[in-house]
Amino acid sequence: MTKIVINDPKEKKSYQVEKEAPSLIGMNIGQNFDGSMIGLGGFTLQIRGGSDKEGFPMRSDVKGPGRKKFLLKGGSGYNPKKKGIKRRKYVRGNQISDAIEQINVKVVEGEGDIPLMLGIKKEEPKEEAKPEEKPAEEKKD
Repeated sequence: MTKIVINDPKEKKSYQVEKEAPSLIGMNIGQNFDGSMIGLGGFTLQIRGGSDKEGFPMRSDVKGPGRKKFLLKGGSGYNPKKKGIKRRKYVRGNQISDAIEQINVKVVEGEGDIPLMLGIKKEEPKEEAKPEEKPAEEKKD
C-alpha cells in the first residue's frame, strides 16, 4: 500500500489515502495524470514529490528511481542553517518505483467533492455549546 497525499490548492486542504497505485510506477515528478487511477475521476493531478520506506525524499533534479548520495546546498532533503554550507546526503531519484512509500500530488484541474469521492468523512463545523438559560425565578412576597 502506498500513501497518497492529495493537496487541493483551491480549498487549501490536504487529504491522505492508502491505495495500491501500480499505474503510477515509472512516472516522474512534475508529470500530470488522470485522477481516475486513484479514484478521483474528472480530476487531473500532478506528482510533486514523495519519500521512500526509510524516509529519504525524492528530488526532481536527480534522475532515475534509485537512492543516490549528492552534495546538497539546500532544498528537498537538506536545509542549511547558514548560507553557503553544503552537505552530502542520500536522496531518491525523481522516478516512482516500488520502494516509494508516499507520493505527494496536487490537483491541477477538476471540479467536485474530493472527500466524498475518496470516502473520507468531512468534518462538520462544531457548534459552540450554549449554556442553558434558566428561567428567572419569581420572588415571593
